[in-house]
Amino acid sequence: MQIAPDLLQQIVDHAQRDAPDECCGFVWLRDGVAEAIVPVENIAHSPFRFEVGPADLLTLAEVGDEDGRSAIIYHSHTRSAPRPSQTDVNFAANWPGVEWLIVGVAGDAPEVRNWRIDPDGTVAEVEVRVDAEWPRA
Repeated sequence: MQIAPDLLQQIVDHAQRDAPDECCGFVWLRDGVAEAIVPVENIAHSPFRFEVGPADLLTLAEVGDEDGRSAIIYHSHTRSAPRPSQTDVNFAANWPGVEWLIVGVAGDAPEVRNWRIDPDGTVAEVEVRVDAEWPRA
């Protein structure tokens, strides 16, 4: 994924604003490049997990129907490193092919990492390229 610094900062700001609860939202992509950040409500209101509401899940499902568009789900970890938890792995089984951007806000400085979680539970880190030069429409 390629993302402009201001879009990445929107995600970090959302994570910090919602702490101590986890935040969640989507990154809309076109051909692997972030176009927009869509914060959504964590209806679980929990520091241990996030839950996306049904209407927001429908929006996520529909974005793939558009030419060249895809989405990444983002959320925060307020008490642990930005690595998928077992809860994340279990949830990801319902969304094969979707990447998971996690913002860790437990330390002194926020840390952002991106993951692919396969339906079999295999977790692999995916590059996040922060690029200030990308022209967004």
